[in-house]
Amino acid sequence: MNHAAQPSALKKPLPAALLAALGAIFGERLSTTQAMREHHGRDESSYDPMLPDAVVFAHSTDEVAAAVTLCSRYEIPIIPYGTGTSLEGHVLALHGGITIDVSQMDKVVAIHAEDLTATVQAGVTRKQLNMEIKDSGLFFPIDPGADASLGGMAATRASGTNAVRYGTMRENTLALTVVGADGRILRTGTRARKSSAGYDLTRVYVGSEGTLGIITEVTVKLYPQPEAISAAVCSFPSTADAVNAVIQTIQMGVPVARVEFLDENGVKAINAHDKLGLPEQPLLLFEFHGSQHGVQEQAELVQQITAEHNASGFEWATRPEDRSRLWAARHNAYFALLQMRPGSRSISTDCCVPISRLAECILDTKIDCEKHGVIYSIIGHVGDGNFHVLMLVDPHNPDEVATAEGINQRMVARAIAMDGTCTGEHGVGMHKMDFLVQEHGENAIDAMRAIKHALDPKNIMNPGKIIHW
Repeated sequence: MNHAAQPSALKKPLPAALLAALGAIFGERLSTTQAMREHHGRDESSYDPMLPDAVVFAHSTDEVAAAVTLCSRYEIPIIPYGTGTSLEGHVLALHGGITIDVSQMDKVVAIHAEDLTATVQAGVTRKQLNMEIKDSGLFFPIDPGADASLGGMAATRASGTNAVRYGTMRENTLALTVVGADGRILRTGTRARKSSAGYDLTRVYVGSEGTLGIITEVTVKLYPQPEAISAAVCSFPSTADAVNAVIQTIQMGVPVARVEFLDENGVKAINAHDKLGLPEQPLLLFEFHGSQHGVQEQAELVQQITAEHNASGFEWATRPEDRSRLWAARHNAYFALLQMRPGSRSISTDCCVPISRLAECILDTKIDCEKHGVIYSIIGHVGDGNFHVLMLVDPHNPDEVATAEGINQRMVARAIAMDGTCTGEHGVGMHKMDFLVQEHGENAIDAMRAIKHALDPKNIMNPGKIIHW
């Protein structure tokens, strides 16, 4: 749909000596086949595929370091790859090069239940970690929807449905093992809950999207599994009613674990996809964690708040299978919407604003979508002011693509004007690079560029992402 051809001016031919050296290290785990390159040259973004020249599957930090050292010697781009679920073109090989796939680095290195921490290799997924620790009475709460790898989640500073209570990967990452652009291995942070020792390198690499180094191990916080979990769903006559109910809930300090918004288009899509019978109106889906008494108290208070905002059909889901069905439908919303227009592609975008401006931002975006006649849905982790817009377009119709991108640009400008951000959780990748200047200003971008130049002077680490070189 976008960027149909790779920019050849910066694309270097792959030296035969480099391939030979990589082959000596990785053997059959080095691939140059078209199928493998195509698989690693796409993600969930709207961009057309951009293929690497070769793919290697790493099993250890030392193997990643060896590959990076070789690529640095020949000044060949490196693209880290986990599960390929990114939405803004993060893993696309814009200038060719070598993709280092860490998905087979899938070992849980250590679980320290007494300290509420776990250390995992970068390819471990969030579901895998939770399966490993389920008998310990602990869980890892960050849930971006897709079963993403922990390394990729740290690299994109992911969050998701539980962020309103448990925070994002920024708050839940204690330490990292990183391979720098010259192949050196560094470890940032410790398992201690706080430190005043030097620059906070962990936070430098969390959210760096592979542009400063490759994350190979992650140490994360764990949490006790709640004694009780309850979910509730309710519908509203308008988007404003639904969002204002959330704003009041947050402002009153109700400690909801999750609160998700789906507009009427999203509800219609998941009804068709998951065979549900929800009213096709704006909907809120809540989840409450805590003691039996605490969960009941939270839910009753939220029921009162939503009633004040004209909610109807407030229903409880206390059985695990009922909760799972509701959340599975929510996580399937992207694929459900695609079925509303077969053959289309989704331009997916997000922003985040202060909670007091959320209703205004969503409503203005909704009006913009309606005005331009796009098939769309607005879905949000509205408890922390974050919402997503999914717009279906014909990938072969440049006018439709331009219309959707125009809506995205106006939404981002609106969010930034409200003292918000161009992306609450998707990250920057290729798609939102130009918005960073609007959000941060030239001086801040110069500071980011100085960090990039210092840590990656040859510009080989995922080049063409986050900031212009």
